[in-house]
Amino acid sequence: MIGKNNDYEQTGNSLNNLSEFEGAKLLAGYGIPTAKATLARDWTEVRRAGETIGYPVVLKLSSPGISHKTEKGFVAIDLHNEVDLELAFNRLRAVSSIDKPEYLVQEMVKGSRELVVGMIRDAQFGPCVMFGLGGIFTEILGDVVFRPAPLSEKDAAKMLQEIKGSKILGPLRGMPAVNSDSLIGCLMAVGKIGMERADIMAIDINPLVVREGEPVAVDALVVLR
Repeated sequence: MIGKNNDYEQTGNSLNNLSEFEGAKLLAGYGIPTAKATLARDWTEVRRAGETIGYPVVLKLSSPGISHKTEKGFVAIDLHNEVDLELAFNRLRAVSSIDKPEYLVQEMVKGSRELVVGMIRDAQFGPCVMFGLGGIFTEILGDVVFRPAPLSEKDAAKMLQEIKGSKILGPLRGMPAVNSDSLIGCLMAVGKIGMERADIMAIDINPLVVREGEPVAVDALVVLR
């Protein structure tokens, strides 16, 4: 979800996107916690990455032209061993129409709460930061708030309180409260990217999984001008 009208996503694979691996590197460079991941070109590199990262892992097709990977069957999750990984690799290789596809091997980040953080470049207000409830039901729930960048720490803290489901950020059913300082840092960082990178039209970090109270970006779409 990038903005309520989602104009960018409607253009499908014609988007001028960064690959997910490139997008994750961008986010990490601005201090946003991201899942451990390695880019691989063949089965040997995929297998080595799985061993290095440690199981369970996620395997994804990786290319600047690919968006909506889950819906298209380009993602395999919760792979617990090399056999699982090889089966997933062979399936993704078979469904890919890309010449010489690359594969993203990523740690499996588990958490019961999923958030969304993003940025959209508005014609009137410039870069605006988005925050809300994430996951596959983001567009259905529509529980998101926006604020023009740059964000102060106070601005970001208010955004956490403004969503309808803000109670999900507190202690919940034995789960610790979300680290608000880290979450505020994510929002401020996305705003900073919007201010410093005029070539970036939109960012969609969905989901931002809460693992033991800490937010971790596991999927990111970065749309270029």
